[in-house]
Formats: sequence, structure tokens, C-alpha cells
Amino acid sequence: MDQLRAMRVFARVIDEGGFARAAKAMDIAPAVATRLVAELEEHLGARLIHRTTRRLALTEIGESYLERVRAILSEVDEAEALAGASTVDPRGTLRVMAPPGFAVHQLAKLLPRFRAMYPRVSVDLTVGGMTDMPDENQDITILILANPLQDGNFIARRLARSEAVLCATPEYLDRHGRPVCPQDLAEHDTLVPASQSEKRELTFRHASDGREPPVTVVMSRAPALITRHSDTLYAAALAGLGIAGLPSFVAEDALVENALERVLPSWRLLTLDIVAAMPTRKHVPARTRAFLDYLVATFGGEDRDPWLAAARCESC
Repeated sequence: MDQLRAMRVFARVIDEGGFARAAKAMDIAPAVATRLVAELEEHLGARLIHRTTRRLALTEIGESYLERVRAILSEVDEAEALAGASTVDPRGTLRVMAPPGFAVHQLAKLLPRFRAMYPRVSVDLTVGGMTDMPDENQDITILILANPLQDGNFIARRLARSEAVLCATPEYLDRHGRPVCPQDLAEHDTLVPASQSEKRELTFRHASDGREPPVTVVMSRAPALITRHSDTLYAAALAGLGIAGLPSFVAEDALVENALERVLPSWRLLTLDIVAAMPTRKHVPARTRAFLDYLVATFGGEDRDPWLAAARCESC
């Protein structure tokens, strides 16, 4: 027995003053209405309605039960309305996970405009390490991918492409010279992620048409700085320590302001896909859809680098 449905029919029978009128109002057969109320009485072990040929009358227990039923149905209707509104009107807490560099240099500066658009949404931002799969406990996970995204039980949308670019301060380059080919880097102070420190080599691909073979440069000097923390590389580059490899979404502001200068723009070092992923769910809250659409609209959702375009130093 569908107890909630039976409770609704019971209340409607009393409101309409009969089984036939209640059945018509609820678009069900009269026999179905009669059966549901009978099953409800059997389930409760108590008669709720005195039935006569002329009218219906509540029993004493029926009167008490009806009062509770109306309160329960009112709560259920209110809960359904609230849930329905959450899928239409963005509100509530949105859980987002993002890598540190993207959270600091991109998401943080986008939140004021999103907040102005959707003042009822609070963002609970978890800043974690790099991951190649979405977190099931998050509404949206920002993924920075060097390789194609694996299949899984999630929905993913591309936000943009980001290149890892070499850059340094104009002052450093004035003192030490501007590399004109990848091999020139062997004689420069470099700032590298810890993952590249052991190989001490960088592989470049020409940005023009991809037909030229890759160029691998073996660094003759030990790096000036090795760290897993992209913002430390960024800060050291701004301080003039050397040439750093940075994702374009981290270097963007400094490139726009000419605090950093791109090195070797005709050569590509690494291309990254920026993806927003969320678990596959039947009902996606409006706040999640709103934030996902906002990110796609902001970054373009295309296979291009919007941060290098903003800094006017795209690969050429």
C-alpha cells in the first residue's frame, strides 16, 4: 500500500463528502479511492469512516487521525515545494573543489560577480591537490588535465585550454638575455615544478603547425628553485629569480600588467585541459547548474587559451 497516497485520498474523501466526488477530483476510479481507504483502515486496525447510504461520518479515531494527516500532508507539500524551488531558484550551499593555483588566481576573483547574480548561494570551496577525477562529495570539481579525461559516472564540461608557458621579469631578461630558441634555456636560471627536477630536461613543440619534430633541451645548470607549489614559483619569478614554467591561468595577471614577459612564444611546453566535472545525478540543484554555466560563459568553453589571449601573448 502507498500509505501517503491513501492518506491523501482519505483527506480528500472527507473534504469532498464522498468517494465518487473525491475520485473525480483526483482523477482516479471510485473503486480505487474506496480500496485505498479500506487498506488504510486495515493497516491502522481501526475504522476511520462510518459509511451509510446517505452520508459519510468520521469515527472518533477518524477525527483525530484526520487532524494529524492534514498536518503531515501540509509538511510533505511544503517539503516538495522547497525541493522544487531548489531546482529552479539557485540557493543553498555549493560545494566546489579546485587546485590551489586555479582557486587563487581564477575562482577567487570570479566569486563577487557570481554572488551578485545569486545572493542566496554560498560557496564552500575546498582547495586540494591536483586530481584527475571528480570528488563524489563535491557538487563541482575543477580538473586540470594533461591527458584525456577517463570515463566515469560523472558529467564534465570543458572550461578552456591552458598552456604551461615560460616567463620571467623584463629586468631578468634584460640582464641575462632573451632566449631565441629552446636550447638557449640551458644557460638560464630556471624555476621548475618538483616533478621535472629529476629529469632536468624540457621538451618543446613548435606552435605553428606541429610538423617540426619536438625539441628536447637538457638543462646544464641545476634549477634555481624546485617546488611543488605553483604560487611559490610565481612569486619567485616576479622577484626576478629566473625563468619559470607556469600555467597561463596563474601567470595571466602578471602577463597583462607586463610584470612578467613570456619567453619563447613560438614554442609549446605543455597543454592542459581545464574541466568542470560533477557527479551524475537525476536532479541537479539550480545552484550547481548556475555556477557551471557561469564558469563556461566566463572562460569560453572552447579549445583555446583565454588567459594568453587576454595577455596578448598567444602561441604563434
